[in-house]
Amino acid sequence: MYRILPLLSPAEVEECRRIAANTQFVDGRATNPHNKTKNNQQLHDPAAGQASAQLMLQAFARSEEFREFAFPARIAPPLLTKYQPGQYYGAHADAAFIHLGPNNAIRSDLSCTIFLNDPGSYEGGALRIRLQDGELRFKLKPGEAIVYPSDTFHEVEKVISGERLVAITFIQSQVKDPFRRNLLFDLNEVAALEGLKMEQQNFSRLQLVQSNLLRYWADKP
Repeated sequence: MYRILPLLSPAEVEECRRIAANTQFVDGRATNPHNKTKNNQQLHDPAAGQASAQLMLQAFARSEEFREFAFPARIAPPLLTKYQPGQYYGAHADAAFIHLGPNNAIRSDLSCTIFLNDPGSYEGGALRIRLQDGELRFKLKPGEAIVYPSDTFHEVEKVISGERLVAITFIQSQVKDPFRRNLLFDLNEVAALEGLKMEQQNFSRLQLVQSNLLRYWADKP
């Protein structure tokens, strides 16, 4: 249902922090003034936003674990956001489609939060995700990302002290159905972990099953 990934290098984390420290943030409701659950700040400067987004998109592109879990077709440019004392983001599910500009939208199959500062540097601010009958809370290390279904209720708990700095993005998957996507991921893991131990003929058959399922289930390359 979710995956924690080592995404950014320490140097990339530092660069994202540098960009955040030297640019303007605005009220997060500027892009959605009717959202009463949102109380945070987001990057406003287009040049700074493009620089940080490109850095993080390159990190996604080199992450084999991300590709095998998400089967990404499109990724929205990651957006730097921060939370200061008293700020939060109430329980919500992400919009079905994320509009990136005129005639440009992606379906949000998966959501992702990339953590950029030390969890010990701020109190509160955990990402809380409701999965079926349980709840999970996350405050990850700098450079780690969590990918989870966009249709789940989630929230950012109120920050008590310090500053929470993260980036958020949304992924349209090649495989829309989460059951099928998770099944393909499990098959990929089995192939990666056990493939070299199998007889070549059986490993080739497993690869054929992987390819055929992706061929029939994926809605775009």
